[in-house]
Amino acid sequence: MTEIVVVHSPEEPPSSWAASVFLAGPTPRAAHVASWRPGALELIRARWNGPGRLVVFVPEPADGRSWPEHRVQREWEWRNLDRSDAVLFWIPRDLAELPGLTTNDEWGWLKDSGRAVLGTPPDAPQVTYQRAYARGHDVPVRDGLPATVDAALATLGEGARRAAGERDIPLNVWRTEAFAHWYTAQRAAGNTLLGGRIGWVWRHGARTWLWAAHVRVAIGAEGGRVKDNEVVLGRPDVAAVVLYRRAEPIEASTVVLVREFRSAARTEDGFVRELPGGSGHTAADGCTEVVQETGLVLAPRRLRGHGSRQLAGTLTAHHAHVWSAELTEAELALLRSVPGPHGVAGDGERTHVEITTYGELLRHAGVDWSTLGMVAAVLAGAAEAQR
Repeated sequence: MTEIVVVHSPEEPPSSWAASVFLAGPTPRAAHVASWRPGALELIRARWNGPGRLVVFVPEPADGRSWPEHRVQREWEWRNLDRSDAVLFWIPRDLAELPGLTTNDEWGWLKDSGRAVLGTPPDAPQVTYQRAYARGHDVPVRDGLPATVDAALATLGEGARRAAGERDIPLNVWRTEAFAHWYTAQRAAGNTLLGGRIGWVWRHGARTWLWAAHVRVAIGAEGGRVKDNEVVLGRPDVAAVVLYRRAEPIEASTVVLVREFRSAARTEDGFVRELPGGSGHTAADGCTEVVQETGLVLAPRRLRGHGSRQLAGTLTAHHAHVWSAELTEAELALLRSVPGPHGVAGDGERTHVEITTYGELLRHAGVDWSTLGMVAAVLAGAAEAQR
């Protein structure tokens, strides 16, 4: 059932909602200057048709006069800007009456959050920078308040019910597969999300791709002890493919890697050696990555599955779904004949094939522990299958 709850400063919001929006922008400080927010509320009431409860945060007291102490007002705004699913910036800037200096700071803080919507009158002074930045970074920009309200509500869709600590996770992160997998695992373990804060997101267009969440979790297996000093990194799961040819002893087995520049590398030459792989989880995903990064065409039926595990469980929540294929000598010869470059140039990817042995991987720090572990698991399984 559709419901709209308006939460004025310094009121506490309801214990659950499907969607939330914060009305950010210049606030009148003189009695003769009218607030723009009542008009925005009328538009929201007329246009919201979602199936659940919409909370609208209004950083003004309900009576327009009883302002809380400055610290209380500031912390109320910070807290609810952090958790809102959409932050509607309406900036009808008037340098004398509505300068919007605090709004400038809030815009700078939230413009890359994936939750901001910007609206200004076309003739408002000193908004050229904000409008240009928004247009260049996939932030919706509108010229009038009605259109700005429409754009903000459109980002909410039908929302998603969240209660208690879940309310601190905005929709653009809540809807990601990475968050869903992490949160499902936490609940299955008997843990409770008490709250948190999204510290950073990286977007591909309008889509949230990576995120970092500072969370507070009550640990069920430890009597409810609260852990609140860590950050969880989320990204889509990956499909990784071990291409090999088994030999005896196992250290003589051939392994195919791809060499690629990655900005996070701490290797001597600045390149990483990794398995062919990328976002996804199926055998078909793995085959797509193999052909893109090595040029070798494999049918999904060639791949054997080895399950999935986290790669760096103390920091990032995503899994690698490991697949493998034992290659023929002819396929290895083909890979040696065209080592590269391969990759998807439009994504900034350039890869080269490197063929080595398992023994060499064990002796040299050319690959990370996760890659070495995936190779070891596959080759151990292959050796067991031969017995």
